[in-house]
Amino acid sequence: MPSVRFRLNGVETEVDADPDSSLLSILRGSLEMAGPHFGCGSGECGACNVIVGDHAVAACETPLWSIADKDVTSIEGLGSEQRPHPLQRAFIAEQALQCGYCVSGILMTAAALLMRNPRPSDADVRGALDRNLCRCGSHNRMVRAVLRAAAEMDAR
Repeated sequence: MPSVRFRLNGVETEVDADPDSSLLSILRGSLEMAGPHFGCGSGECGACNVIVGDHAVAACETPLWSIADKDVTSIEGLGSEQRPHPLQRAFIAEQALQCGYCVSGILMTAAALLMRNPRPSDADVRGALDRNLCRCGSHNRMVRAVLRAAAEMDAR
């Protein structure tokens, strides 16, 4: 079986797997990461979003071969319990977490947005999160949390 090398959360990673396997199946299966969730399986809900480079991608429809030699960040690499990312702190402060199923994908989408646009407008945040589905109805609090994190990061 061929191997694919990439950097996962800053760590050089190599997996022996079918290059056409989905990144999500590798993350959750071979690499035992629980953060990216399987939602729709067709890139429509955002529950499995990770960052490749500086863009959020649906890991369920990203083939393993396409991330060779690239930087991949999952929710496990965004922050830690000891040093949470400003987005994680803001989501807690704004009470933007409900059931938690969609949140890792939403956080990754928001983090990718802030990498490319450190001072987003309300419309920018809503546009970026548009493809992330949350059935709990927390979208307004999530938008406030992203704007709060952007302000905190900008103040540094």
